[in-house]
Amino acid sequence: MGLLARHVFKEWISAFSLTLLVVLGLLILQNMYDSLPDLLEFGAGVQTIAFYYALRIPGFIPAVLPIAFLVSLLLSVGSLHRNNEIIAMRACGRNLLRISMPLWVAGATLSLLLLYLSADLVPRTVEQSRTLYENLSFTAREQQMDARDIGLVHNLGFDHPASGRMWFMSRFSERAWLALGVNIHTRTEAGRETHRISAREAYFDEALGHWVFIDGREWLFDEETGDPLRVRRFDHEGFVKFTEDPNLMLALYKRPKDLSLFELRRVIAAVAVEQTPQIRAYQIRYHALLAAPFTCLIVVALAVPFAVSGVRTNPMVGVAKCVGWFFVFYALMSLTQLFGNRGLLEPWLTAWLPNIIILAIAGVLFYRAR
Repeated sequence: MGLLARHVFKEWISAFSLTLLVVLGLLILQNMYDSLPDLLEFGAGVQTIAFYYALRIPGFIPAVLPIAFLVSLLLSVGSLHRNNEIIAMRACGRNLLRISMPLWVAGATLSLLLLYLSADLVPRTVEQSRTLYENLSFTAREQQMDARDIGLVHNLGFDHPASGRMWFMSRFSERAWLALGVNIHTRTEAGRETHRISAREAYFDEALGHWVFIDGREWLFDEETGDPLRVRRFDHEGFVKFTEDPNLMLALYKRPKDLSLFELRRVIAAVAVEQTPQIRAYQIRYHALLAAPFTCLIVVALAVPFAVSGVRTNPMVGVAKCVGWFFVFYALMSLTQLFGNRGLLEPWLTAWLPNIIILAIAGVLFYRAR
């Protein structure tokens, strides 16, 4: 790394480290304000609370890092320009692209880091922190209620086109991992019912990998006429072909933004948008998580031109313009998401279009500032 690159990088890394710690600390404090009283009420100890927030920190980084990167670039590059160091570098024959090359390398590195975090580490910690919080809540309530009455999801339904089965449960206890009032209808592609199971209770045996039903009845129907052929009663029986994951069923009853990338991927792979239109929102969220890391490149493309302009009169002029364009960026994200949810844009285009538009605009601004 040359002397010029080291100088620019040194200015940026000090501002970035400080900004990242401040923003991350504020976000953790805000989360503690919301969740810490609940954790204490659940009877969690100091080690459990520390472990819970340690799991939450990786989930904050994808949202915090682009903001910290933007602020640090505006501060570091603005400081260089205010001290006439940018002018001196240009007088030595260096153009803006070469001066800012260490920042582009940093932006690309952070984008790859965020892509790894979003695709691997963050989904794991999101699921683990949510499971820890729910288990603490369930354990605290278990002292006053029966396990099967804790964490109830009412009227749980699940349409699984791959198997042709439609599931209905009057209640599902996330604590006891038990379904109550279960009805499963197996249909042909034409929609005619061929098989049905009704049971008082059912649970998913993870060791065997299939559902087990208690106190139920099994119906067989004629595929052509739909008339019942046989009805039999059973007390306790497992059906090896019934392998639908209850985690997948429950994921469809949660908001897309509350699910990890892994959970979103499982939902999208299992349920077709043609049969379940609300899956589009899960597809949009999935692609948005993959597109978000590349915001760091947008940060460089916008921050550098504005940080080196307008400083002689007022340093806040360039900063205000840059922040204004980021408001435009987030407004575009909201607008494309609205179009995507209504089916006017493909899910992948909904997530990537704001990045493409702002990068094109930033490229023009960067070219003019060079």
